[in-house]
Amino acid sequence: MIKKFLNKVFKKREQTTDAIHLADNNLPDAAKKIVAKKHKINPDLISDAALNTCEGLHKAGFEAYIVGGAVRDLLLDVKPKDFDIATNAEPEAVNKIFRRSRIIGRRFRLVHVMWGRETIEVSTFRGHHHNKGDAKTNDSGRILRDNIFGSLEDDAVRRDFTANALYYNPKTQEILDFHHGVADVKARILRMIGDPVTRYQEDPVRMLRAVRLSAKLGLTIEESTEKPISKLADLLQDVPPSRLFDEMLKLFLSGHAIETINILRAQHLHHGLLPLLDVVLEQPLGEKFVMLALKNTDDRIMQGKSSNPSFLFATLLWHEVLKAWEHHQKQSPMMPALHHAMDEIIQIQAKKLAIHHRFVATMKEIWSMQPRFEQRAGKRPFSLLTHPRYRAGYDFMLLRCESGEMPTEIGEWWTLFAHANTEQRTAMLLPDSTPKKRRKRKPKPKSTTAQENSSV
Repeated sequence: MIKKFLNKVFKKREQTTDAIHLADNNLPDAAKKIVAKKHKINPDLISDAALNTCEGLHKAGFEAYIVGGAVRDLLLDVKPKDFDIATNAEPEAVNKIFRRSRIIGRRFRLVHVMWGRETIEVSTFRGHHHNKGDAKTNDSGRILRDNIFGSLEDDAVRRDFTANALYYNPKTQEILDFHHGVADVKARILRMIGDPVTRYQEDPVRMLRAVRLSAKLGLTIEESTEKPISKLADLLQDVPPSRLFDEMLKLFLSGHAIETINILRAQHLHHGLLPLLDVVLEQPLGEKFVMLALKNTDDRIMQGKSSNPSFLFATLLWHEVLKAWEHHQKQSPMMPALHHAMDEIIQIQAKKLAIHHRFVATMKEIWSMQPRFEQRAGKRPFSLLTHPRYRAGYDFMLLRCESGEMPTEIGEWWTLFAHANTEQRTAMLLPDSTPKKRRKRKPKPKSTTAQENSSV
């Protein structure tokens, strides 16, 4: 009887181990193996850091796959911007394997493995959040914490879109496809895994992700995946502001911001992302300015240049600042009124979108420079040229000129002034029409003799 009991315990333990440590030749029935000859992924597009991470995990006896967006991009013959790895090794085990690594996150515990300037994100296969363990959801169904680990098949079910549920093994150069994701990528279709309503309730940011992938990769959102989005848009109000900000950066710094804003409007997702951005986009001058700013950002990214989030968000919120500035000038002088307006708009948006403090400081510098571009007399223009954020402020001012908000001749004057020599700059200065303040003459101190006479 004891022998029978022990056999039962050890058999159960073996089954559990097999479920977690799936061997390459013992894949779940649902997985479809796609060999290199069929998927035609170019291995040269995979970073050395990703390959080294997978190799390190394989040598330690664990499974490791390049997963998600990187595999999707490789299938589209696009070099991935970053690489994520999925493994059956738990975070502590991954952390021990790689010397330069750290465990991050509370909501989802992950490991960042550092290779020079590149960071590879390693996640453990996830189980269902309804299983027992370290998981929690709120009343609306949004997942607050999810550290339930499971099998490779469990992990594939937990992915959001079929195009992201693809697992590439660099060692065998095979793709494991659980949900016909390769076919969807080839057909350029974005399809949700499972019931879209439930999946959006679990994580409302998936709605924004659908928009971003659709705009960036030219994917068509499948009908049942798209249908609930406009009805569930209010769920975004429940997303932490810091998470929403990170997703907004991805949306507008993807190189496809114009397409993104158009899809956001079509899906009614732009309401509330930035305060009254929908109102700005309905005003001819405001819409022209915002669209010029987004096109400027897209062009820079497509040319391989960097784009500063501070500049982008300064443009998106500028017309709100203008409106508040006009109101405050009824009670305060011009510059104090502008500072009141800036603080007010930043506070309003902070409730929904937590823009990092380092970006806010630069945004305020860009805004506060704008009145100074209209001052082209005396020493003021020379002083403005030395401002550490001059270039950003100048580019911002040119957008205002291009949109019709400022006279174009002001932009032309500053362009010439910046490239002129000192003598030419002095000749370009306009007459100073500011009335000079008369200096008050200090009263002369009384003489010592007078003081002595008065005291007698």
